[in-house]
Amino acid sequence: MSQELRPERMLAAVLETTEEAVLGIDLAGSIVTWSRGAERLYGYAAEDVIGTPLVQLTPLYEAAGHQEVLSRARMGEALGTEVVERLHRSGKLLRLSVRRTAVLDRAGETSGVLEAGRLLEWSGSDIPAEVQLRLAAEQMPGLVWVADRNLRITANWGMGLPGKAIRAGSLVGKTVGEFLEAGDPHATPLAEHYEALQGDHSECEYQRKQRTLEIRVVPLRSCTGDITGCIGVAADVTHRKETEEHIRYQAAHDALTGLANYREFMDTLDREVRRADRSRHPFTVLLLDLDDLKVINDRLGHLEGNRALKRIAGVLKEQCRSTDLAARYGGDEFAVVLIDSDLGMAEHVCERIEASLNRDAQTPKLSVSIGLGLFPEDGRTAHELLQAADQKLYRCKKSSRERRNVAVR
Repeated sequence: MSQELRPERMLAAVLETTEEAVLGIDLAGSIVTWSRGAERLYGYAAEDVIGTPLVQLTPLYEAAGHQEVLSRARMGEALGTEVVERLHRSGKLLRLSVRRTAVLDRAGETSGVLEAGRLLEWSGSDIPAEVQLRLAAEQMPGLVWVADRNLRITANWGMGLPGKAIRAGSLVGKTVGEFLEAGDPHATPLAEHYEALQGDHSECEYQRKQRTLEIRVVPLRSCTGDITGCIGVAADVTHRKETEEHIRYQAAHDALTGLANYREFMDTLDREVRRADRSRHPFTVLLLDLDDLKVINDRLGHLEGNRALKRIAGVLKEQCRSTDLAARYGGDEFAVVLIDSDLGMAEHVCERIEASLNRDAQTPKLSVSIGLGLFPEDGRTAHELLQAADQKLYRCKKSSRERRNVAVR
């Protein structure tokens, strides 16, 4: 009879018959005992879990609390009862009331923790608001951090940033500058954090490792309203920025030639007129007309005509500086704004364009007529400059036709 009443046999009988989910955990956090009630509650058989860490049944946000329980057990503190969230084998979230007791060895030292849990019903929605908040914080796209007045991070949540998974709490102890790899307190993004410490709400875009981050920073206030730090939120907007840049490019450029379109040219010319008027620096406008495009279209087809237009565009891109703007003005006409240029420089650019076309071995042979408008001699408005350049272009085309007619006769 005494054999039947041995403690280990009594414990085994309890584990077999109790409705509660009873499990034992050693101080390393591994499961060492597993009751039938635990099997029914969690969906795992004993052979599935014995020897595995309890954290496999624990949501990420509960892992820190589990480690704290083990630490308290090692120090001999009372454990008591609390409400926790656990995971079923299917992935379903469970809400339990668990009662924990320290397990002592023969020497009276704590060797583990015995936990008895029972399922609680969710009230209201399927998941309580506080649990939803924790889940949202862990799974929200991007990153949230809290920093003290020295910009040292005290907490962080979120799924991290593309290319780098950042676990909750992994940034604690780092400064915002170390995390974002920024050192200048007067520049983005540190400047926005210091503004938040003064009570301002700030936002900025920040380039980090070839990604564009949109960062928002707000003050963190205590219950009394005092500013104790700041809260930062970062989202990767690289794809959005690339899409916006692509849309802007398409709206400002000619689809066939890749040059700026008429609207972009006129906007640039208006800005340059205002800038030159303030700075008293000259600049020039070129209007170019592809000679005999109609003849090319009639004889060789419109595809060859389009290729001729793209050949002219290629020459303009090659002969103009990166600060200049070359545009398709319309049809067979092109235009160039030569920033900070005088008459001599403009004439030199015209000569280079004509020389480049003369060297081109492709057929048909291409040529252009060019008219030039100089600010401020030929005009102080965009309309006056274009009118002057157009008049010179007309005279150039007329002279070119007369030369060709003489050559034919």
